[in-house]
Amino acid sequence: MRYRAFRRMQVWDACSEALIMFDKDNLDDMGYIVENDIIMCALTKQLEAASDRVTVLYRSRAVGYTWPYPFTMADSSPWVHVTLGDGSTLQTKLLIGADGHNSGVRQAAGIQNVSWSYDQSAVVATLHLSEATENNVAWQRFLPSGPIALLPLSDTLSSLVWSTSHEHAAELVGMDEEKFVDTVNSAFWSDANHTDLIDSAGSLLQYAVGFLKPTKVSARQMPPSVARVDAKSRVLFPLGLGHAAEYVRPRLALIGDAAHRVHPLAGQGVNMGFGDVSSLVRHLSAAAFNGKDLGSMSHLTGYETDRQRHNTALLAATDLLKRLYSTRATPLVLLRTWGLQATNAVSPLKEQIIAFASK
Repeated sequence: MRYRAFRRMQVWDACSEALIMFDKDNLDDMGYIVENDIIMCALTKQLEAASDRVTVLYRSRAVGYTWPYPFTMADSSPWVHVTLGDGSTLQTKLLIGADGHNSGVRQAAGIQNVSWSYDQSAVVATLHLSEATENNVAWQRFLPSGPIALLPLSDTLSSLVWSTSHEHAAELVGMDEEKFVDTVNSAFWSDANHTDLIDSAGSLLQYAVGFLKPTKVSARQMPPSVARVDAKSRVLFPLGLGHAAEYVRPRLALIGDAAHRVHPLAGQGVNMGFGDVSSLVRHLSAAAFNGKDLGSMSHLTGYETDRQRHNTALLAATDLLKRLYSTRATPLVLLRTWGLQATNAVSPLKEQIIAFASK
């Protein structure tokens, strides 16, 4: 079972010595890195256990939707009708669109989606470490071409997520194993992008912060080295941002990537989806307890308000970070260096960041 708790996160800049370290005072687990297959296996087991209440249609595809609105009190059939590829139909009083960032449900409902593509693709792979370690740190380094992350899966395995240009991503996927491993190790260890000016300015601020507010300074640690990559585990996918103008309509709710798409640099994409599920379940449970119609806007709008408030802030922050770190321009490198160092020195601020990302 390839999953792992992590107790610390280290994020640092390839163009300077600036870093930020996230952890808890008692080194409790901050979260888990879980392979998608493990999540799918667990969900499948839950569905099988609920087979008396849940019907799963495999190898089926929804090809059309018929909406009841504009819904009026005179309408005697307040149902959403779903047409499947084999011609059969289903009906429901609440359709939940969880069909990804190219959501057919969202498009069929006519919900506008603000989106743009980034000039990057993400390369993901499963890596074997050079030696067994405790491996409980999530590492991320901002390279000029995009962030690279090494996420623990076991004592000897880590998951790679490397966001870079489309051309470089295709090159990484096509490299022979030895060259790919060397390139990954160099991306984490090399200081080739450092300049004396940036290093001196960063050291000056670090000294000033330590003088004004003596505190335990987090020293940069180096991630474990990589020895080899799992065969056929290297794949790439293009990156972009997207956000639905509405999460709900009468008898419809969007969740996950159908409602929002985010850059992986903050590792929040799936967490945002889980947050959607948790919020929607909470609002639907309250409606069911009070005997209300599950497809009514009276409680669906509560879900929308709850999640848009969180998701839009996270989308904006992630997009800003992506743009801020996609440059080597000296003024911006200085700005982000000082910002990272200042944030790392203010423990309450880091705690607020962790709390927000955990919602």
